[in-house]
Parts: sequence; C-alpha cells; structure tokens
Amino acid sequence: MATRGDRGVGRVLDKLEASINAGQYYEAHQMYRTLYFRFLSQKKYTELLNLLYKGSTLLLQRDQQGSGADLAILLIDVLTKSETKPCEEWIDKIAKLFEIMSASIPERETYLSNAVKWSMDSNKKGHPLLHKKIAEVYWKEKKYTAAHRHFLHSSDGSAYANMLIELHTTKGIKSEIDLFIAQAVLQFLCLRNIQMAIETFDTYTGSHPTIKNDKGPPYLFPLLNFLWFLLRAIEE
Repeated sequence: MATRGDRGVGRVLDKLEASINAGQYYEAHQMYRTLYFRFLSQKKYTELLNLLYKGSTLLLQRDQQGSGADLAILLIDVLTKSETKPCEEWIDKIAKLFEIMSASIPERETYLSNAVKWSMDSNKKGHPLLHKKIAEVYWKEKKYTAAHRHFLHSSDGSAYANMLIELHTTKGIKSEIDLFIAQAVLQFLCLRNIQMAIETFDTYTGSHPTIKNDKGPPYLFPLLNFLWFLLRAIEE
C-alpha cells in the first residue's frame, strides 16, 4: 500500500510531467531544482533519485539539453552524497541519459566525468560495466577513439574486438590488420589485464573476416603468432 509520502511524490511527478508535456520547460526545470534542495535536506534520497532521473529523461527527450543535463549532473551528485553503491540498475540509467544527451554540449563530459568518479568505489579507474556501457554509446556514434579509451577499462573483450574489426574493415588499411589487435593486446598487458587481452585477441582473430578462415595458430601474419605465443606464455 502506498504511503501518504509516496502519493505526494507521485502527484508532484505527475504535475511536473504535465508541465513538460505542455512545453513549460523552464518552470518545470526550476521546480525540479527546488525539489532537489528540499529532498536533499530531508535525505529523501530514493525519491530524489527517481525524481531527477525521470525529469532529466523527459527534458532530454524533448531536446531541452541544458536543463536535462543539469538534472543529470544533480543525479550523480545525489548518488555520491547518498553513498549509493555502483550497481547495474543505476549504471544502466546513467548510460541511457548519456546516450540521449547531445554530444555538442560541454555538460556531457562533466556528467560523464562525475559518473566515472562515483563508480570508482573499489575500482580505481571506474566500474567496468559503466565503461562498457559508455564505450558502446561512443561506438554507436562512431567515435572510435573515445570508445577505445573506455573499452580498455571494461570487462568485455568480445565487444571491444568486434569494434576493432568494424574499425579496421571500414576505416583501416588492409596491411594493418595485425596492428589493430596488437595495440589493444599490449595496452591490456600494460594494465595487467591478461584476461581482457586474451578475450579480445581470441574474438578478433576468430571473427575478423580476413583472419577467421586462417585456421590459426599458426597464422599467416607473423605478428599474430607473436601475440598468441606471448599471451600463452604470460597465462602459464
């Protein structure tokens, strides 16, 4: 059964959504900020998180980028102040807001930077799942360099390898087929992440249209053979 407080919050959310649907974006944004300060002082973190997430989503979906991003940044602030631990639910929501946020606004990078800091917890570089989700957004936008940076700190070598395959087959030079994976493997080894190095290498060599019929190891490309032996030696 819903409590009196729950019903009150529900009515506020309905009123705010109605304001946004009516195009009263400025008024709605100011009301969200007022409620942010009120709920924060009362430590109503759960209600405030849901309020900010819904408000940010609604505004961004209507291309109110500045207001939507502002609420998204406040959302990360509340996650930090409430000491909410990184979890799949909130990482998914953070990534969804990042995806619908315009790449042209500077607040997007602020939002991402704050989100990564919040997700650090026991991971000094940020939560691997968050890095994976952000990398996938950048990949979808064809921003391969940015995607690469986040895939390096993720835990999904298969997805990273598939992006490298797409990058090489669409933008790379044919003769650099082995260099694409070599760079990735060596960077993972520098980060002491042997499992990601192996997973990325295995997926790349097993799925790349030019390599998969090679039936290696041994491979036709000497550098691939070197990487294969290097990974086996380190693994053992």
